[in-house]
Formats: sequence, C-alpha cells, structure tokens
Amino acid sequence: MPAAPPSASRLWPLLAGAAGLGGAALGLSLTNPPPNDFENFAGDQLVELAVEEVCGEDGLPMPLRLVVQNCPELIRSQSQVLGALARQGTTRHNFGIFSLYKTALGGQEVLPFLRIPRYQVTTFAGAGQFVILSTSKDGREGDAGGATSDARP
Repeated sequence: MPAAPPSASRLWPLLAGAAGLGGAALGLSLTNPPPNDFENFAGDQLVELAVEEVCGEDGLPMPLRLVVQNCPELIRSQSQVLGALARQGTTRHNFGIFSLYKTALGGQEVLPFLRIPRYQVTTFAGAGQFVILSTSKDGREGDAGGATSDARP
C-alpha cells in the first residue's frame, strides 16, 4: 500500500525554511561587492600602506625628502591609480554569495635604491564588506589585522 502524502501542516515549515534560505542567499548575492568596489577598497588600503612604507623614517632617502614636501598627501592623491593597479594584479573567485580576491603586487625596482616590496593579499568580500584574510610581504606571512571597509558608497 503506498504511503500517504505528507499533510500540508508538515510541508509548510519545510517550504517556509527553503524560501527563507533562498531569500537569504539572494540577499547575500545582491550584496556581494563588485570589482569596482574592490578597486576603491584596494586603493585605500594601498594608500595607507604606501604612506607607512614610503613616508616613514626608512622610506625615502634624505635628498628626496627635501624635494617631496608633503609625502602622505602626494600618495593619497594617487588612490585611484593604486586601486586600478591592484585590480590589474587581482584574480576574483566569485561564489555568488561571496567572493575571494587574490592580489599580487610589487617586486619592481623603481629607482636604483628603491624597490617596491612584493605583496600578496587574500580578501573576502561579502555582505557589502571587505575583510583581509591573509597578507604576505616578500614571502613572509603577515597578520591580516581584520581590516574591513563598507563597500557601499
């Protein structure tokens, strides 16, 4: 004898749960930040890193410090350029409800006495946020520090 079909009272919670999960997945997919938002985030992160590296005590040699009057302001004015550079060196793995961005930058010698360090960064993007998961500089693993940013303008 065939089994009796489940009653509507038993199916309703299952259908409601499935609809809720589907709605949550749709909501997360809509808030998965696009590459343009990553470019802005990366530009801001690179600006802060460059200000620390280039404008710090061990950054520019003394003759260049005399020429460059306001190093942090000069670097901050290049945020869009740095973001575009980061995007060129980035691979996005889109999983629909979130993305992973893997970025590799640097290693170039810009002057005989100044080489840009090589950086590798893995960034999680989801729910309108970016979170740096791991960083390495010249092959040395670093602390991600949990840097986050709201991806919405």
